[in-house]
Amino acid sequence: MRLYSISLLLFLLTITAFAQPRKTTNTPKATSVLTRPKLVVGIVVDQMRYDYLYRYYNRFGTGGFRRMMDEGFNARNNHYHYAATYTGPGHAAIYTGSAPALNGIVGNDFYERNIGRLMYCAEDTTVSTVGNTGTAGKMSPRNLLVTTIGDQLKLATDGRSKVIGIALKDRGAILPAGHAANAAYWFDSKDGNFISSTFYQKDLPQWVQAFNARKLPEQFITKTWEPTLAMNQYTESTVDDEPYETVLAGESKSIFPHGFTIQAGGLKYEPLRTSPYGDQITKEFALAAIKGEQLGQHDVTDMLCLSFSSPDYIGHAFGTHAIETEDNYIRLDRQLADIFNQLDATVGKGQWLAFLSADHGAVDAPGFLEQYRIPAGVRGYGEIGETVKSTLEKAYGPGQWMLSYFNQQVYLNRALLTEKKIPMQEVYELLRTALLKQKAVVNVINLHNLGAEALPELQANLLKNVYHPNRSGDFYVMQAPGWIEGRNKGTTHGTVYPYDTHVPFLVYGWGVRPGQTLRRTHIHDIAPTITALLKLLEPNGCIGNPVEEAIAK
Repeated sequence: MRLYSISLLLFLLTITAFAQPRKTTNTPKATSVLTRPKLVVGIVVDQMRYDYLYRYYNRFGTGGFRRMMDEGFNARNNHYHYAATYTGPGHAAIYTGSAPALNGIVGNDFYERNIGRLMYCAEDTTVSTVGNTGTAGKMSPRNLLVTTIGDQLKLATDGRSKVIGIALKDRGAILPAGHAANAAYWFDSKDGNFISSTFYQKDLPQWVQAFNARKLPEQFITKTWEPTLAMNQYTESTVDDEPYETVLAGESKSIFPHGFTIQAGGLKYEPLRTSPYGDQITKEFALAAIKGEQLGQHDVTDMLCLSFSSPDYIGHAFGTHAIETEDNYIRLDRQLADIFNQLDATVGKGQWLAFLSADHGAVDAPGFLEQYRIPAGVRGYGEIGETVKSTLEKAYGPGQWMLSYFNQQVYLNRALLTEKKIPMQEVYELLRTALLKQKAVVNVINLHNLGAEALPELQANLLKNVYHPNRSGDFYVMQAPGWIEGRNKGTTHGTVYPYDTHVPFLVYGWGVRPGQTLRRTHIHDIAPTITALLKLLEPNGCIGNPVEEAIAK
């Protein structure tokens, strides 16, 4: 009985102990905090073909292109997703993740049917120049119909982020920066100053005025462009005097060294664009912007949209295999290294994110291709338009049947066709028969009826993505690979072929997983990749997807 009483007592004590409330501590659980890079730097190299990364790889140092390639992520099979491979559309597509069919930037220039004339992609007659009394500042992003990465960053931070666009070309600064940007700045060849427009601000900030006061263009215009290396070390180029290279103003041959001759009535500092000094001026202005705007020094992410325009001017003049092109990329690599080093010092290594791409590639000069028996050639720019006019007048009598021929597209006078009750399909069949008789025209596509065209799926999609009803033409004239229209020296771009569509996409720094992919990615994937890294909503016209392999888990 006594043993039973002890057992019962122990049982009751145990129950009582378990019934007591547990003691709690006030130690808070660890919580994760959302982080973003202090600064995003978008870099566009105008006319940089993908293969330049590797052709010049051994010429590059370790601090510029190779830093991004070796320590960042490289999408090696990155292509444009539309047919109009020009500067304006390229800059717009990189930063919007969209396509001309949605964003409205179908060319550098295009016929705008709503106003009945050719329109420049960044023109804005409602604003004025800021920085001088000229007209070069009558520009804004109003013709861009969608948002950019920078716009989304502004929206996400209620305007606290700073977004700045910089380039020699106005469109290279304006379209990437977007609608909500603090400012875009571009180079005025008339006085050598960086200017802006009243779309952004009424006066230039003090740091811009101070930079312009340094008169760097005046220092460079008196120099000559000398090769960086001994001439026999340019092993990735042809000889320094090819007949298909442009002879610059004031020179008798297309050879080093190059001076800068100011043509009568011309813009004094325009020649600097076709030289490495254009990139150097751009780099120096970018460094001044980082300091003057204190980019990367705020409690929210800032963005710098930077475009190097001189590679395009140099490529157009000399071609893809010129010593001038190789020399410029050697120098540009050093400019990139200077910027990256400055970002490490002021923003902090590992605290900034950068991406690099190009607005289009370029075809090898027909004269160069012909040396290797590769089909190529040059046709006059007016040949297609004249054929269209003569064919329609012969069939239907005198009249302004064609409004314009631009960007390889025929713009018809739709109102006149409607008035005369002439079906569009009838006109298409008539012109297709006439144009296919011309040398190097491989197809004529009715942009109103792409589903009926016998095209490879890839080319059909490129054309679908470029067609905007009010800004595109009616018929697209597809020329053979290797053919250039309207230029018998240097190179150009604008086609559906890989030499124009295949461009770099490098991403480096904060949140990036180093590596590479060979799966096909597209320009419209760049913006959603960057917004995914920033944990933002993608731009409102975006049609791409993040490159998941580039994002650290």
